[in-house]
Amino acid sequence: MFFFIYTLVSFVIYFIAFPFLLLFSFKAKYRESIPARFFLWNNMPLRPNGIWFHSCSFGEAKAIKPLVDVLPSDLLRMTTTTQTGFEAITVYSEQSRYLPFESLLFFWLKPQKMLLVMEAEFWYLLFALAQKRGAKTLLINARMSDRSFPKYQRIGWLYRQIFKYIDEVYAQTQLDKERLELLGAKNVQVTGNIKLSQLPEVSKKLEKPEELLLCGASTHQGEEVLILNAFADFKREEKKAKLILVPRHPERFDKVSQMVEAFAKAHTFTWQRYSEHGNFQSDIIVVDMLGELVNIYAISDIVILGGAFEPIGGHNAAEAAQFGCKIISGKHYFNQRDIFEAIEGITVVEASNLSRRLLQHGLLKPAQIKNRTDISPIIKSIKDVL
Repeated sequence: MFFFIYTLVSFVIYFIAFPFLLLFSFKAKYRESIPARFFLWNNMPLRPNGIWFHSCSFGEAKAIKPLVDVLPSDLLRMTTTTQTGFEAITVYSEQSRYLPFESLLFFWLKPQKMLLVMEAEFWYLLFALAQKRGAKTLLINARMSDRSFPKYQRIGWLYRQIFKYIDEVYAQTQLDKERLELLGAKNVQVTGNIKLSQLPEVSKKLEKPEELLLCGASTHQGEEVLILNAFADFKREEKKAKLILVPRHPERFDKVSQMVEAFAKAHTFTWQRYSEHGNFQSDIIVVDMLGELVNIYAISDIVILGGAFEPIGGHNAAEAAQFGCKIISGKHYFNQRDIFEAIEGITVVEASNLSRRLLQHGLLKPAQIKNRTDISPIIKSIKDVL
């Protein structure tokens, strides 16, 4: 009965939203994803009988690489819901698609050997239809943050239905395991965070400037201004310091560049877009390219990690910690709590104290990863269906 009602509601929502989706599909940010997800435009079904990974974001898609690497390429099936995620999964396999809206899965989804879904992508019909059509279903790298858990509890009846169609769950922490079990999850194991099992490696070696190098990494709206103002204060004492600013989302590259241009003019700083020069000659460099952040971490002295000075949830500090960078983060890292706990030396500050703490950089400790993750139980589960 629940399956029938949920399906009916999903079709009703789809038809109500149809004209709005059509309108949004003309925006540059959604020009690829909305037509593919909601109209199946250039979005053919995946070939059957493969190992299907679904991940949402660019970071999640990168994190599954250790699992992808143990499988033959002809078995890989990939889906995502974001444009940056799609750019990441296409590296793994030509069998890469945008995940259609739930009601369209009835026509699109083919039988697969296994479905592995990353973190918190709780799509009822995705799990239900995949399992009904023969797939073993796994939720991997599962998490339940302090902020999210009360919201999930309020609609626990829905998640108990979802977990009926999930065969195995691999949680990041013991606390995540307990919370997921309260929502109805079964066969839950703690394996740690997949993002710590194999961190991204440097793709090219950059020449480090002699000057002290600050990196404002994976920044969001509101964070660039904060970091720029802190850098201006810092620059009064460290005359030769440089700032590399790396916005999280590519659709904001132009906006951030315009902001930096005005800021640099007001403070008589030099600035440049990294895509135009490919070096670090200016006072401020805006990195307007994907895939360069790890290379920049490798030469950075101090990393101001974005996503936590605004209530975003934080980003993966381990990628910078592996190089021994000094890391400063805001307090809103609720989606990365387990990673932060696995790293020594991260300095967490209020946004209003960023400038003062940056000026005390000599007291900051280089970050260090305390432990890694064991993904062997997930690999074993995959091999059991081959």
